[in-house]
Amino acid sequence: MSSARAERLVNLVLCLMSTRQFLSAERIRATVPGYAEAASDEAFFRMFERDKAELRELGVPLETGHTSAFDTVEGYRIARADYELGEIELAPDEATVVALAGNLWDTPDLAGAAHGALVKLRAAGVEVAESPAATVRTGLHAGEPALAPLLAATRAGRAVIFSHRRGGPAGEPTRREVEPWGVVSFRGRWYLVGHDRGRDDVRCFRLSRIQGEIRPTGPEGAVRVPDGVDLRALVRASAGPPPVSGTALVWVARDRAAGLRRLGRERGPAEHAGRAGVTIELDVRDRDTVARWLAGHGPDVAVLDPPELAGAVRSLWAGAAAIAAEAAR
Repeated sequence: MSSARAERLVNLVLCLMSTRQFLSAERIRATVPGYAEAASDEAFFRMFERDKAELRELGVPLETGHTSAFDTVEGYRIARADYELGEIELAPDEATVVALAGNLWDTPDLAGAAHGALVKLRAAGVEVAESPAATVRTGLHAGEPALAPLLAATRAGRAVIFSHRRGGPAGEPTRREVEPWGVVSFRGRWYLVGHDRGRDDVRCFRLSRIQGEIRPTGPEGAVRVPDGVDLRALVRASAGPPPVSGTALVWVARDRAAGLRRLGRERGPAEHAGRAGVTIELDVRDRDTVARWLAGHGPDVAVLDPPELAGAVRSLWAGAAAIAAEAAR
């Protein structure tokens, strides 16, 4: 079932549940969003008949009747007592989660859908917190232009084509054709997870690196998410920090490089080149990254071990000195 038809059916149910009178087909046509797009009376009645049959197959108690003895036009309504769910109670944390989900979609593209979802929950008798707990923040915003079209493609089960940058703002965009499995958040960023047709492998794409238009391709329902796929685990493996590959022993001058002190484990006071300081032990996940951290502190740090890391820091210093000398000429 397409998302447009599902939305229309939900709106039809809400409309027929909200009235005690029997509503005529024409009045339903003028009230329920989605029917106005029917090209003709015949198209509307075909659409309406399909929707009524669908609701009855789903077990919705659709009643037909007349509002009064003088009313000759048959109308429709839903017997609320036969259809309403039992009382739904949300714990405070559950209500907060629902409110957070509503607050998350605060962009113009998604605000309408989020508001509609909350209205429908409240119409069904579900109490939803008006605002999330003060101590809870999403940390995420749905401001990524690629988010809405990728969510739509995922729901529709369609492949997508887009341009994606690799390696930062200066990266060269490349064309990707992907079967989207889902969009998840990880450490404040959004990622698309899916099967990259060009590379015939699973890939994760940061949405902030997607450029230009996202073009759906292929029929709806063509993309199926394999059983047992853990989208968050795939993103964590792709975008998370690499495992610890070793440790480094670093001298840090007194009252300097506070960030390094927090990251490391202090091993005791020590002097280096006549300056007082402490020795700390750092976990090393990526040698080049750690070398850049340390090189930025200049003479306030000194790598005691391993020699490879010390050499990488000296190379960075030498490169910086060469650039400065070239600029001074």
